[in-house]
Amino acid sequence: MFVETFKRYRMEIDLRRYTFSVPTLPEDYYWEKWSPTLIEAHATAHYMSFRDEMDARLFENFRTYKGCRRVMEGIMNKPNFLPDATWLIVYHPKKEYFPEYCATIQGLVTLNGCGAIQNVGVVPRHRGKGLGHALLHVALQGYQRFGLTRADLEVTAANDRALHLYQSEGFRIVQMLEKPVSTRR
Repeated sequence: MFVETFKRYRMEIDLRRYTFSVPTLPEDYYWEKWSPTLIEAHATAHYMSFRDEMDARLFENFRTYKGCRRVMEGIMNKPNFLPDATWLIVYHPKKEYFPEYCATIQGLVTLNGCGAIQNVGVVPRHRGKGLGHALLHVALQGYQRFGLTRADLEVTAANDRALHLYQSEGFRIVQMLEKPVSTRR
């Protein structure tokens, strides 16, 4: 058994310094406010966003749809779950019969009154369209409406794209963490 470690950052934003509004999405993209009936849609977007990413090596549940469903159930059943910071983006061109669940974010509130962003995920073929920025804005606005003054998240240090997104929105690194991952050799 070999134990590999991944460096992760805990990042934080001071919500008093910013005003967030619900951004306009690109054509054929739509917001879905949290509803328990959308748990499968969130799990699908989560799975499609993370299954081939480095975070799937760190978090076993990210490797399968069932695992992502368990993650969503665990989040929504927590007493500190915040529906106003939990959103889904759907891609549904008029010519297509079925929608595609392409981006998700979930929110919790920590015991010390900080918003805790969970699992910002955008399906690879929908990246580069500003959906990650949009998800962050709508979740952070939800935290502000709830009266919170800070929000945080964790990100794998080697995930340059996510790190750049968070820093561009005003998050700063406040702590470096080591995440051990056991692998068979």
